[in-house]
Amino acid sequence: MTSKITREEALALLQKYNKEPFHILHGLTVEGVMRWFAKELGYGEEEEYWAITGLLHDIDFEQWPEEHCKKAPELLAEAGVGEDMIHSICSHGYGLCCDVRPEHLMEQVLFTVDELTGLVGAAAKMRPSKSVMDMEVSSLKKKFKDKRFAAGCSRDVIKDGCQMLGWELDDLFAKTIEAMRSCEAAVNQEMENM
Repeated sequence: MTSKITREEALALLQKYNKEPFHILHGLTVEGVMRWFAKELGYGEEEEYWAITGLLHDIDFEQWPEEHCKKAPELLAEAGVGEDMIHSICSHGYGLCCDVRPEHLMEQVLFTVDELTGLVGAAAKMRPSKSVMDMEVSSLKKKFKDKRFAAGCSRDVIKDGCQMLGWELDDLFAKTIEAMRSCEAAVNQEMENM
């Protein structure tokens, strides 16, 4: 899997269709998390592909929430994004807003961590540090069990993704926290520079 779009082009494309800082922050976070997972799972040679897919995964969500993962192929194709990446991006909405199944390991990771990064990010904001750096799996598990906390983050999608990957929930939580720690400072810096 190779990317037909540079990171700079991808960021400009994301910003073309997304103005809300929350959506930019989410894209940058998922980019960093996907970069970490690519290296962690032995796909370092595809790191840029994983990362750019993460950055662009919600390209259509802000302006076309009712057409999420349906408008994306048009926007991405116009920008010269390859069919493989378009499939990967759309697969994160499997079962919720489209029928593009996550097939590759990278797509299954994106499907799973998209929702989870939202939950972890919301939990981090509640901490005195406002950071994932001191977050423990046990505190995330409590937030996960509380259905009212970050109610927009689908626990079912996270569980389904975990099952798809063949991972234990605690292991997924630990890895995702570590992945978010790896990129938190860079994401915050990039947000400040925008």
